[in-house]
Amino acid sequence: MNKAFLGFFDRPSVQKQKKTASSNRGQIKADIASAEGEAAHQEGAMEPPEDNDGRTFVEVISEKYSPENFPYRRGPGMGVVVVSTGGPQGSPMKDRLNLPSVLVLNSCGISRSGDQAEIAAFCAHVMELDLSHNKLQDWHEISKIVSNIPNLEFLNLSSNPLAGMTLEPRWAEAFSSVRRLVLNNTQVSWDTVLLLTREMPELEELFLCHNEYSSVSSSSVACSTLRLLHITDNCLKDWAEVRKFGSMFPCLDTLVMANNNLSSIQDSKDILQRLFPKLRSINLHNSGLNQWEDIEKLNFFPRLEEVRLQGIPLLQAYTNAERRSLMIAQLPSVSLLNGSAVSDSEREDAERFFIRYYLDYPEEELPYRYHSLVNKYGKLEPLAEIDLRPRCRAQVEVHCEEKIEQLSIRLDQTVAELKKQLTTVVQLSTNSMRLYYIDKGSAFGPEEMKYNTRALHSYSIQDGDEILVVPKTK
Repeated sequence: MNKAFLGFFDRPSVQKQKKTASSNRGQIKADIASAEGEAAHQEGAMEPPEDNDGRTFVEVISEKYSPENFPYRRGPGMGVVVVSTGGPQGSPMKDRLNLPSVLVLNSCGISRSGDQAEIAAFCAHVMELDLSHNKLQDWHEISKIVSNIPNLEFLNLSSNPLAGMTLEPRWAEAFSSVRRLVLNNTQVSWDTVLLLTREMPELEELFLCHNEYSSVSSSSVACSTLRLLHITDNCLKDWAEVRKFGSMFPCLDTLVMANNNLSSIQDSKDILQRLFPKLRSINLHNSGLNQWEDIEKLNFFPRLEEVRLQGIPLLQAYTNAERRSLMIAQLPSVSLLNGSAVSDSEREDAERFFIRYYLDYPEEELPYRYHSLVNKYGKLEPLAEIDLRPRCRAQVEVHCEEKIEQLSIRLDQTVAELKKQLTTVVQLSTNSMRLYYIDKGSAFGPEEMKYNTRALHSYSIQDGDEILVVPKTK
């Protein structure tokens, strides 16, 4: 992935809008740190002056990328190329600046485009543009910027105040070359989204997080190029709304819709196969799924191989190990679960666990997957329960001359402590006795317990063994 695309996720200016979707950042987290560092080095930091009306795009790039504020170069390498054109003294850029191909202009107070000829002159080769956290609220002004950057492929408009703003079809045409569009936390209307997708014939990735969508409308024109839809942290609860994505985006590869409280997956196998024929990855973190039938339906997506499903009500009653095993056993085609690869050995262990887990369930409550796994492995016997905890007590026979006593002794005590316990049994002081341990299951003779500090459990004393007490001779 490129730097601007990765950078918008974790820059401090967008932390607030992303804080509840941390389960979804794991997919790109490994690349963010290095990309951010490079972007910060290239782009520098710039605090916009106070301006209630906002600033123009041209003003911001002329200031940020002037030779005084940004390193320039005369030959190959990173920076700005300064080419003198002898322009009029009043021009905001009388020296032509060839800007970097990746422009990061977030939180710069931009509200208007400025001189379009200047944008066209300086941004002809720009491919990625981050305009998040600015003051853009007029689609016409945005279209003036975009229409003069002919090679633009990535555009981030997150956290600009676009709620209720109308996008005219003639302005939407300016976005035709954009492949990746980010509209997080803009409250842009769904009608505007549909208009953009119709006018963007190369759109591959669309980000619509934190926009308060509770429903969506279908489009009569499908966007067959879209591969990734990231629509986390909205209010989508009914599968009937999610179903529409299938007809709108028939080539969808990745659907990320964590934190939407989706209650169930309601479609049949035939419908899911028809609507999502190419879906490879789905993220349903923190949804409201609470039936195993919904998990089983994930098998109906014909190409699904990656699933993210944490924080759902269905799994709360299980341990972490049980959750993963039951999920793996239910999803035979999934090779990546919650970001971790599923090995062949882990799958076999999980499937065998699944059979044993449901051994005592009545026939009518057994999941469909149970029967197919029994056909594969047979009906397995329960695993023997082995208590590996150390024994804490033993029942032994204490022999002293002609006297025999049954005694329960603690195995965590020392030989010295056992002698104290025996003083009342054999009527000898601790200094007047010698102890011998007799293992009744061994062919060896008595073992003298010489060392007062040695713990009894080190002798492996079992129930029925003997302790022989011999008075010391004077």
